[in-house]
Amino acid sequence: MPYTIEGSTGPWELVIGLEVHAQVVSNAKLFSGAATAFGAEPNSQVSFVDAGFPGMLPVINRECVAQAVRTGLGLNAKVNLWSRFDRKNYFYADLPQGYQISQYAHPIIGEGEVEIALSDGTTKTIGITRLHLEQDAGKSLHDQHPTKSFIDLNRSGVALMEIVSEPDMRSPEEAGAYLAKLRQILRYLGTCDGNMEEGSMRADVNVSVRKPGEGYRTRCEVKNVNSIRFVMQAVEAEARRQIEVWESGGTVEQETRLFDTARGVTRSMRSKEDAHDYRYFPDPDLPPLVIEQSWVDQLKAALPELPDQRRARYMRDYGLPAYDAHVLTLEKETAAYFEAVAKGRDAKQAANWVMGDLFAAINRTKTSIAEPPVSAADLGALLDLMADGTLSGKLAKEVFEVMAETGRAPGVIVEERGLRQVTDTGAIEAVIEEVLAKNADKVAEYRSGKEKLFGFFVGQAMKAMQGKGNPALVNEVLKKKLG
Repeated sequence: MPYTIEGSTGPWELVIGLEVHAQVVSNAKLFSGAATAFGAEPNSQVSFVDAGFPGMLPVINRECVAQAVRTGLGLNAKVNLWSRFDRKNYFYADLPQGYQISQYAHPIIGEGEVEIALSDGTTKTIGITRLHLEQDAGKSLHDQHPTKSFIDLNRSGVALMEIVSEPDMRSPEEAGAYLAKLRQILRYLGTCDGNMEEGSMRADVNVSVRKPGEGYRTRCEVKNVNSIRFVMQAVEAEARRQIEVWESGGTVEQETRLFDTARGVTRSMRSKEDAHDYRYFPDPDLPPLVIEQSWVDQLKAALPELPDQRRARYMRDYGLPAYDAHVLTLEKETAAYFEAVAKGRDAKQAANWVMGDLFAAINRTKTSIAEPPVSAADLGALLDLMADGTLSGKLAKEVFEVMAETGRAPGVIVEERGLRQVTDTGAIEAVIEEVLAKNADKVAEYRSGKEKLFGFFVGQAMKAMQGKGNPALVNEVLKKKLG
């Protein structure tokens, strides 16, 4: 069933498109050699070009162009070998030149697509309209002084990719899934780090509503939303606001709005500009950007394996179920960790330990998969100790907890704490004979047909051996003695 919101006049459909601004991973800015590191002292990473000094000429950063091409290839999009930079004119305190250099009519990347997976198990393809390169503006700080605004130009001139989707999304879930998938692809490619909390990826959310079967109605743009959860909330809040306007007999005006995360509502920011308001014209300081097909082919050949390809490989080569393959490929680091553990071992067992015990330990210790509490090599060594019979599954869990707390290798912990599994049949027989002698009444009950007592005997034997008995051998010896 298509997603709708129920109003007083019946159901309404949502129409959603996203414009995602993704900061390019590069050591220098788009048109200058200034650094791009996050968190530097205000105005410490600003060249004369970024500050808009007269006569300073922009020079294109080849790596930023390469990153845009890689991203286009990762989005199955058309790479335009000829593109052009324009000046987008507007006047704001943190835009020292009085214009932004951007691509408007001739972007470097054309139409592409992203496939998203939804919670009901279905997939959907979302169209990409374009990807263009542009420079970021600076940042205005309004909370540093009671009467003045401060300007930090560190971000001025940083390379951005603006990735514009088709209006193909129809629910908050689809918008969230699209943004998550886009971020995942960019991270796999290494073209944007996707850190929304640091502002290196942010979304402008275009929303309109309509009655089923209608054409498009007026859209509003919710500006600069900086988390997947907030994008989903902003879609819902703006759609409900528009439905109320239409149902009360009003008209939705095209405008730019902000999402108030504390109150869960959108607020008007300004009337929406059209392209002609910006007086776009070709930047006279920059010739058209011409790239060779052979260079694009080189970049394509060097692309890493992307999430969808990796997920398919895990299902095909490791025999993992779709859910496991999905979870393990969400982050590139998780996939690399899993592959290191699974190499030469039981892949399903490796997946269970990574998704279960490791994820739980990461949450508990407030660490991350990039710096995990247990290394992939140590987890692999623990699985080997289970495979050769040194540890039972229960003992392995105990050893893992100590590993997560101390960072020590499993072999060291086993020797120090005397946790080696008992596999000596003679020792197991001696313990079982003692258990049966102490519980002669229950032995008689078992032999007279009360076979459910078998579990009791297993429990008593394992307790006597402090959980170190090999479960398969304990079962085997017990069956023989009781028989």
